[in-house]
Amino acid sequence: MRLLLFLCLVAFGAKSQDVVAKATDTTKKIIYTTYYAKKFEGRKTTSGERYRAAKFTAAHRTLPFGTIITVKNLHTGKTVDVRVNDRGPFSKKFSLDISKAAAKAIGIYRLGYAKVEISYVLK
Repeated sequence: MRLLLFLCLVAFGAKSQDVVAKATDTTKKIIYTTYYAKKFEGRKTTSGERYRAAKFTAAHRTLPFGTIITVKNLHTGKTVDVRVNDRGPFSKKFSLDISKAAAKAIGIYRLGYAKVEISYVLK
């Protein structure tokens, strides 16, 4: 009798856990990125924050403010997470502007631009 009760509880518990897990939709794209020039330090961004070169932030034309983007340098394999807090760049070639700190972290500071893979999850 105890064995039967135990098996019923195990079977019921296994079925209830199947519903809990939910998949997220991660979007990945390959784009060109550049970084903010020194002259933008301290200026207000579109979101109202001040741009700080030491923070890991980014500008994107369409993604909502606050979106966390993982940026991967395809040449070096280094990655960094940045938060969207501005609009831009308004160029046909570049789709993302990242801060100086983020550019240094993925190894594009000296080069000025790079082909990167971005991934993000929209809420």
